[in-house]
Amino acid sequence: MCAIVTALALTGVPVPAAAEPAPPPVGVEPPSGRPPGAAAGLRPPQRCVPPAADGHPADDATAARLQLREVHRLATGRGVLIAVIDTGVFPHRLLGGRLRGGGDYLTGGDGLDDCDGHGTAVAGLLAAAAEPTGRGSTPIGIAPGARLLAIRQSSSSFEVSAPGGNTRPAGDTRTLAEAVVLAVREGADVINISGAVCLRADLAATAGAQLHAALRYAVEADVVVVAAAGNVGTGSCTDRDTGQVSLPGWYDETLLAVGAVGPDDGAAPFTVPGPWVDVAAPGTGLRSLAVGGGTTGSGVDGTSFAAPWVAGLAALVRERFPDLTAWQVADRIIATARRPAGSRDDRLGHGVIDPVSALTAVPAVLEPATERPTERSVAPLPGTAPHPAAPEPASPPVDLAAACLLLAAGAMAAVLLRNRPRRTR
Repeated sequence: MCAIVTALALTGVPVPAAAEPAPPPVGVEPPSGRPPGAAAGLRPPQRCVPPAADGHPADDATAARLQLREVHRLATGRGVLIAVIDTGVFPHRLLGGRLRGGGDYLTGGDGLDDCDGHGTAVAGLLAAAAEPTGRGSTPIGIAPGARLLAIRQSSSSFEVSAPGGNTRPAGDTRTLAEAVVLAVREGADVINISGAVCLRADLAATAGAQLHAALRYAVEADVVVVAAAGNVGTGSCTDRDTGQVSLPGWYDETLLAVGAVGPDDGAAPFTVPGPWVDVAAPGTGLRSLAVGGGTTGSGVDGTSFAAPWVAGLAALVRERFPDLTAWQVADRIIATARRPAGSRDDRLGHGVIDPVSALTAVPAVLEPATERPTERSVAPLPGTAPHPAAPEPASPPVDLAAACLLLAAGAMAAVLLRNRPRRTR
């Protein structure tokens, strides 16, 4: 499970976990999104040691669960640009010429270095091309035709100076806000943020104010933003009712927040619950791309790796339905999810994503319903008669020690508490 760290301890009187975030304080504007330079006080590691790769093809059973062979007959994400705000992305051969650097908030580079392996694994689930095998080819990424923009914003391998002569891991809410605006200005259609931090709502109101403003800027630019819900036990996140909220997922009027499920589509034990969770996707025992080539030598777990399935699906929907707005894309993903018992769940949101339904359900504009319809009109899926054979099951995955997005938070301020409204468009 990936570790997400915050500099804030949770102290004081809890507030309701379902508190709705107030708009950013008056005068809080999104950052400039200017090309990044080197971080002040950066302390690089003596050498980068990302998780080792193996030579085995990523024959992932998740591809069969998500019906990626059928999905790719409809859309591959061609023409869509996905920004990966993470630990950087290694230029893996299975990403080909579809990857370009967007910037690096650590060293001032181009974002195509990855000391942690985390961003590269996220990018693989998003858009890796099919890996040739003796049995044909197995899809890895959900949107193998999409283009990727790598922005390195964080790393557990690097440290920066902190008050009192201390150090902290590189990456915070300020640089995350900068990275979001930079991605928008670089032309991203979809933004993937595979990280989260949990803190009290009144603290989040101030610590995340500029990030909130940046996310609103993305919404106004018609960009789909997808973020991980967070993992219990990391980043100060718990599954108890302590009045915590998860950032950036709490700003749900600006993004799709994603929980993780296991092989049975039940909620993964580590996925952080909350009323801001929109949908869920596979997040355990996954295989993806590794730094240096090859694939991860073990399975990767975490909501960090559930998020790219949803961001990639957003790219597919944007290709197939180019006239939909960002929120219509989000609503379509929610409306076609396989709903949990009781219609909605704080761990699964409105359900587990169903890519085939998201690409075939009619009409084009869908709105999430309180109850899942008993029948949905679905357009014919070209090339699926007869139904193709499913890929062979993958070898049992093992754990991957992956670094995650590191978000630091700031001072305390009051927050307006009100009932959670329906998302506005």
